[in-house]
This record gives sequence, C-alpha cells and structure tokens, in this order.
Amino acid sequence: MLKSVQTTLAEGVIELGVGHPTLDMLPLEFMQQAAAHRFAQGDPSFLQYGAEWGDGVLRTELAAFLAGQYAFPVDPEELFISGGVSQALDLVCAMFTQPGDTIIVEDPTYFLALDIFRNHRLKIVSVPVDEHGLDVDALSTLVAAHRPRLVYTIPTHQNPTGATLSAERREQLVRLAQEHDFLIVADEVYHLLSYGDPPPPSLTAHVATGQVLSLGSFSKILAPGTRLGWISARADRLETLARNGMVASGGGFSPLGSAVIRSMIELGLLPRYIQGLRDTFRARASALTDALRALPVTFLPPQGGYFVWLTLPDGLDSATLLERAVAQGVRFQPGNRFSPDQTQGHRARLCFAYYAETDLREGVRRLGQAIHATL
Repeated sequence: MLKSVQTTLAEGVIELGVGHPTLDMLPLEFMQQAAAHRFAQGDPSFLQYGAEWGDGVLRTELAAFLAGQYAFPVDPEELFISGGVSQALDLVCAMFTQPGDTIIVEDPTYFLALDIFRNHRLKIVSVPVDEHGLDVDALSTLVAAHRPRLVYTIPTHQNPTGATLSAERREQLVRLAQEHDFLIVADEVYHLLSYGDPPPPSLTAHVATGQVLSLGSFSKILAPGTRLGWISARADRLETLARNGMVASGGGFSPLGSAVIRSMIELGLLPRYIQGLRDTFRARASALTDALRALPVTFLPPQGGYFVWLTLPDGLDSATLLERAVAQGVRFQPGNRFSPDQTQGHRARLCFAYYAETDLREGVRRLGQAIHATL
C-alpha cells in the first residue's frame, strides 16, 4: 500500500507510543494564509536554489522571534536553517566527527538519534539522567576517560524522561566543554513547548563559547511535514556546516518551505499557534497524569514537551508488559528502546500529544488492566 504519512495506527489500539500530534491539530488554515501571503508578494526568489545558511530574511525574523521567546538577544548570523533536527544531527556528525570518535549520550535518550550516530560509526558512551537532567558529575569522569568529540543532550523536557537540566548543571556542562574541548549538541526541540515551571535559559545563550550547537525544530512547534529547523552556533561553526558537500550542491534546505514559515512569523501566526499547542498539551498532560496516579507506577509530572516516563513496579519488565498491554488495546514504548546500554527495562514512555483527554484516560485504564494482569 502506498503511504502518505509515517505512522500507521492499529485499529482498536490506543497508541500511547506515538510521538507526534494528531492531524486535526496541524495548522492547515494558518499555513494556507501564510502561503497565500508569500506568493502574493510577487517575488519568485524562494523558488530558486537557496543560500547555504538558509534564507537571510527568515533567519532575521527567526532571530527576533527567538529573542522574544528566550528573553535574550539572538544573532541571525548565528543561525543556520536545517532540514529538521534529524538532518542537523547527521550534518553535525558528518562535519565534526570521524569514524571511531566518541559521542556521549544520555541514558535514556531519543532512540532514533542513536541510529544516526551509529551510521557515522561513532563510539557511543552513555551518561545517566536524573530528575534534574544529565548528571554532569558523572559526565566529568566519562569525559576524562573517553575524550569525546560530541556530547548529545536533550536539556529541556527531555525525551523520554521529561526532565529539565538545571541552570547550575548547564553552567557546569559548558565549563566542562570548554575545559575538554568537546561540542555540546543540545537538542532543544521541546524548549518552546513549556507549560509548567519555566525552564532555565536555552543553551543558545552559550553559543559564543564555540562549544555549543543548539538545535531547534519547526516539526515540534509548527508541523512535522515542514522538515525544517535551525542550528544556533558561533558563525565559524556554521561556516563549517555550510561547506558540507550536500549543502554546497543543493543550497539551503527547502527555500519554499522556509518562505511559508517566514510569512507565519511576519503575520504573527507562529506565536499564536505555539500558545495553542501549550494549552492543549497542558490539558492532555494533566489528564494523563491524573489517571496514572491510580496505578502502581511512579513518574515525574511533565512541565512541557510530549512525554511521561513511568517507573514500573519492582520486577515488571516493560517489554513483557507491552505484550499484555497490546492484548488489552493499548501500546507504549518500552524503556530499553531508549537505552544504549539496556538499563531501562523497568521503565516505559507514554506520549500525550496525539490523543484527546478521554482517550488518554481510557488508555491508562487499559494499561492498568495489563499491569494488574501481569503482576
């Protein structure tokens, strides 16, 4: 069968493992308005091969937008338009690593990023995460032993744990990178999706050190199908990325899509849409966590992002539980999928971005049945 979208849902199963919004949440009318605005300008330059760093006007508009969100200045000369975070990670690995180099990643972490690092034949070393984010003290020991080229972190509303790296640890991390000369690859795709306690400042605040590459994505704050994002880094780091053969050959990523997003910002539609996402996710997170409190599990209440990370009762393995859960009509992501060292078997990730509150509560009810049946 010819498919149009990546995710295919099983009929009758509440798929709490799905990590994206539902179709009816996507900004179709806003995008139609933005596209009409851009085409009405009579300037066809966005139909040409684009500048390697991305459209300069979009970068200027994005810098102003981010400055308003971050509450500190953002320089458009320190922004590079990427093909989303997945492409950005691939580009960073291509231009800043060699096969055999070490990358330190969080355990647990975003599982699909691990395949990107493996494709570049990097040596993956893991560092633990707790309720305050990456354990920088543990990282310090690992850095001395392994001398990594990159450290990959999801500092805000981490996938899958939902933890946010504290301000003190952010400062420690940057100092450690300066001392040992590794690059911090900060996957900050959930930073703008905060609806609880505000997080510490984005690591974009530290790009002047030359040790930080902060990655953002329109996939999370607008629509996955845009396949566009940005990299915040010092200009010389971005110049290295622009010398990549794929970038030099093809030019900037999706000038057409960039032009529509530019109009989204110019018309004031993007911040309106993001606020709507925050309101929706706040309500959905509340519904999911309220229901989960009736189960024999523990979790960190989310302050942003998409996910709740469950710790299961003693002796209960999430892969084993998943088989029983599917039979009950609910699915989730088992913990070891996020662990390069297979240390998270007693944990599970649930996503609340896709379903409305009623379905989330029903999904938890079915999960509870599976847990009790398994125990």
